[in-house]
Amino acid sequence: MNTSEQTSKKEAKQTELSGSEQSPFQKELKNYGILTIGVLFVALGVYFFKFPNNFSIGGVTGAAILLTRILDGTISSGSIVFIINLILLVIGYLILGKGFGLKTAYGSFLLSGTLSVLELICPMKKPLTTEPMVDLFFAVALPAIGSAILFNYGGSTGGTDIIAMILKKYTNANIGQALFCTDVLLTLATFPLFGATTGFLSLTGLILKSLVVDNMIESMNLCKYFTVICENPEPICEYILNTLKRSATICDAQGAFTHKNKKMILTVMTRAQAIHLLRFIKKIEPEAFVMITNTSEIIGRGFRT
Repeated sequence: MNTSEQTSKKEAKQTELSGSEQSPFQKELKNYGILTIGVLFVALGVYFFKFPNNFSIGGVTGAAILLTRILDGTISSGSIVFIINLILLVIGYLILGKGFGLKTAYGSFLLSGTLSVLELICPMKKPLTTEPMVDLFFAVALPAIGSAILFNYGGSTGGTDIIAMILKKYTNANIGQALFCTDVLLTLATFPLFGATTGFLSLTGLILKSLVVDNMIESMNLCKYFTVICENPEPICEYILNTLKRSATICDAQGAFTHKNKKMILTVMTRAQAIHLLRFIKKIEPEAFVMITNTSEIIGRGFRT
């Protein structure tokens, strides 16, 4: 192949890549579309499962459930969420200024608006099912999925997240512990207001929430980190680059026992891609030494930036 043919192929490839790249507007549109899906998961879990069962599992929605009871239902829980979030948004904007997240404001308004719309089109007079544990499961699981989606795209539904931003700016307090203590107090308040059954179910929900959200975020981000020690890295790297569309790093290595010079390949990819790579390595170089590690904190191009 002559030089002109190589150049034309290279230019064609660059044109193809540039044509497939999304513009900044398209990326932002996609991000906000995914944020919307995350907020909807939270709203469905809160409205259909938390509110009807009075599961106060902390946060603004938990406070709204308690205030609705104290006010004897004169103001709905969805309206209280809207009022609290609106107040917190104004305070956050005044105190944090440019540091205040646009995505947090979007998530906060969307959650409040969605809850208000659901109250109009689908009023809930009683729990959706006759099994409190089933309702509790979805009251925890749906918001956990939504929160994980929001976290992955730098968003939130406001509320206590805004309080955390303000505390972080002006104090050295352990924000995570402070917010967790607040959630515990809100949950314990369900005992005198709604009785022991609802109180213990809410307490169970709080414990599950603290376990499920982090695991959900980690599971959604889970990737496989490969360390491959072999003698001929070219076929493996070519497969990673051209077939799996990932990248890799090659390092020099030496066996401690044999003192033979080898190559070490480092790469990270999704779980589905990892299965294909492992099969290829076993086929092309069965003597290769392969170490695979689960990882969820990957920062860089192609992953979280």
